[in-house]
Amino acid sequence: MAATAAADLIARAQGGDKRSIARLVSVVENDEPGAAEAMRVLYPLTGKARLVGITGPPGGGKSTLVNRLAGTYRERGQRVAVVAVDPSSPFSGGALLGDRIRMRERFLDDGVFIRSMASRGHAGGLARATARVVNVLDALGAEVVIVETVGVGQEEVDVIRVVDTVCLVTVPGLGDDIQAIKAGVLEIADVLVVNKADRPGADETVRDLAQMLSLANDRAWKTPIMRTSAQSGEGLPELVRAIDQHRAWSVDSGEHLDRRRAAARAEVEALLREALLRELEGRVGDARLDAAVARVAERALDPYAAVEELRRG
Repeated sequence: MAATAAADLIARAQGGDKRSIARLVSVVENDEPGAAEAMRVLYPLTGKARLVGITGPPGGGKSTLVNRLAGTYRERGQRVAVVAVDPSSPFSGGALLGDRIRMRERFLDDGVFIRSMASRGHAGGLARATARVVNVLDALGAEVVIVETVGVGQEEVDVIRVVDTVCLVTVPGLGDDIQAIKAGVLEIADVLVVNKADRPGADETVRDLAQMLSLANDRAWKTPIMRTSAQSGEGLPELVRAIDQHRAWSVDSGEHLDRRRAAARAEVEALLREALLRELEGRVGDARLDAAVARVAERALDPYAAVEELRRG
């Protein structure tokens, strides 16, 4: 992308043109020509948005909750962006776009921008470029960016490296699934959300979570347990207040800055790995790489020896 074209695209996106915002997000997400130049312009404008992560096991109603949460922030007059990480299609590799279908009532709202991203097989509940997309939306004036992960399990905790406040969503009736999440995701949760709280068993779920927190959570921040019903909107104002309270505590305690530094480190390390891999692939060339791969497949060479051989040139 030529410098003038990139500048024009950024200017239109900063003016609020949704098509230009979508195009700019695609350039950065797919690391197209002009992505680095765009981020050099936009990155100094980041750091203002409130970044909220919505994560949890499948079937918890995360997308409906995000839809309601976006509406609650809009009622406060805030501009909202939603980054919904969908599972990848096994055929095209693209996002299945289920979240955008469920959030269709927000499409006509000029104060809401929704982006679905394919996970593309990336573990951790997010896509590889999620942090970069969040930065773009932050720089373009979104006051709240909500990041919804794919349905996550025990060890998929990448969302903490992207957002300021992690909301872990569960529902009554999951049974042993609550036990399965406690060792990983529960430890990073800043707010616990029992969604579909009008269902039988909500009291038991709240009690189980409270017991787990008493055993596993030794953080200075006391994680609240909120009851919501995404279908009716019940509990959404209280959830927003809990997120606000965590934000205020995080800033006062210094955790906010620590988390942003950790996020910056993760992003720099990710870009460094990608740059080194591209540099190595450029030096090695496809023919040598293919030959080494063939020898590994034939068991004539082990993978470690292949890497050392390719690095030596």
